[in-house]
Amino acid sequence: MHIQESGEMYLETIYRLLKVRASVRAIDIGEEMGYSKPSVSRALGLLKSGGYVTVDGEGHVALTDAGETIAAKIYERHTVLTSFLVSIGVDPETAAQDACKLEHAFSDTSFYAIKAFLNKHTEA
Repeated sequence: MHIQESGEMYLETIYRLLKVRASVRAIDIGEEMGYSKPSVSRALGLLKSGGYVTVDGEGHVALTDAGETIAAKIYERHTVLTSFLVSIGVDPETAAQDACKLEHAFSDTSFYAIKAFLNKHTEA
């Protein structure tokens, strides 16, 4: 099943939140993304039916293996693209905002080329 950009953004947000806290609930996701509770609930329902997240009886959200794979990929793209943009002189805040837009648009081929370029030029 193909996941849309908005779904990727939710998965990445859950992934990032789970890196800094033991559990994540819909309210945490909404606060982080600036979305309303109904919007988050609808998105979580779609992600749950797609097999990307689980929600337990207490409302704790967890990524499935499929969800974590996508989230980790998007998170890596975000961090690498942010680093690349900063390395060519973009201020960190703008770089992070632009990386958020770009991370969904790049092919794997282009992304890996940027990653290799960045690795080659930061090894010095």
